[in-house]
Amino acid sequence: MVPNLITALTGPINELEQRILESLPAIERWFRLEWMEHTPPFYTSVDLRNAGFKLAPVDTNLFPGGFNNLTPEMLPLAVQAAMAAIEKICPEAKNLLLIPEKHTRNVHYLANVARLLQIFHRAGMNVRLGTLDDAITAPTPIELADGTTITLEPLVRSRGRLGLKDFDPCTILLNNDLSAGIPKVLEGLHEQYLLPPLHAGWAVRRKTQHFAAYEEAAKKFAKLLGMDPWLINPLFAGCGEVNFSDGTGAECLISQADALLTKVRRKYKEYGISDKPFLIVKADAGTYGMGIMTVRDPKELGDLNRRARNKMSVIKDGQEVTEVILQEGVPTCELINGASAEPVVYMIDRYVVGGFYRANAERGIDENLNSPGSNFVPLRFADSNPLPRPGVPPGQSPPNRFYMYGVIARLAMVAASYELEASDPEARADE
Repeated sequence: MVPNLITALTGPINELEQRILESLPAIERWFRLEWMEHTPPFYTSVDLRNAGFKLAPVDTNLFPGGFNNLTPEMLPLAVQAAMAAIEKICPEAKNLLLIPEKHTRNVHYLANVARLLQIFHRAGMNVRLGTLDDAITAPTPIELADGTTITLEPLVRSRGRLGLKDFDPCTILLNNDLSAGIPKVLEGLHEQYLLPPLHAGWAVRRKTQHFAAYEEAAKKFAKLLGMDPWLINPLFAGCGEVNFSDGTGAECLISQADALLTKVRRKYKEYGISDKPFLIVKADAGTYGMGIMTVRDPKELGDLNRRARNKMSVIKDGQEVTEVILQEGVPTCELINGASAEPVVYMIDRYVVGGFYRANAERGIDENLNSPGSNFVPLRFADSNPLPRPGVPPGQSPPNRFYMYGVIARLAMVAASYELEASDPEARADE
């Protein structure tokens, strides 16, 4: 079962669950047609928020860590999806080079790397790890928390190919989100498949572009189901010239926040929602829960204290924040053992392969949960059949609720495919 989970068992979210289950054949056909036109990202994780009155993605990661948080029972799904993804890209693939982040001291991230090695090995690949860390000049074993080891090796570049000593892969899989920029060693690879592509990294990608694409996908999907797209779509705005250190761009932040809160209040009034709306302001590029703040009144953005400015001004790898997204805050109505929780759904190619709850007892229902104090609770089911069960009353079947989460996560993945097509430098060069 989903462990000790409290969700909203009445109201619109159950209507949405019912509508999605009733529309299952039409929904799956819609996704099939989308994937005939668009290429899904190689792998994706999506953070969702269930407010009881709406369900929406709040972040879409194209270099997901955290595969170690999926239950072992979900591993066969991941292996099968990995097989399908590789077969589509390079059917004769034999060697796969995995390039992780440089977090060699983060035991949780290293467990994710080990799980990825396991998935692709079982999918029939010879997998080895190459590192972008210049300090590693020879094969370096790293012991994991469970006593096993993984070995990081220095990359070897020769003309249009990248590999390791005595290892020539046909496919290179990045599990590094390129927050610090695109390394020279990855540029100009014309003879190998690089997944995800370089323009999927945070050196190029922007959240505002993703959520604009998601808005487009949500409108199409909502039309299919005959519903208001706002019920699955977080409203947003962007500010492109911000400097939190010296206060530049504060006027843009305040005016955009004011306009966005006005739109959200209007929707709350339409649906009879008594909660006070709020916004999440975060860096337009980057991840790891850095550079994020909750705003309930636009005036707060005009008089940030030094600590808040410092927190917002720099994110992962010391990158300075100059662009932000202001996003409609979606409160979570889900609690695990009294801790605020949000579902995270994992996909490889176009397939949902599992998920878990991110829970954080130190954060409120209107705050970012991807922060110190968070822990991960695997999504488990009472039996081995997690397929949706039509006819079960809404809110009473964990597989049904998880199917609904999977549908919205896949919708975010469709948006990511739109986004990557629009930002593909090769496609633009061909125009």
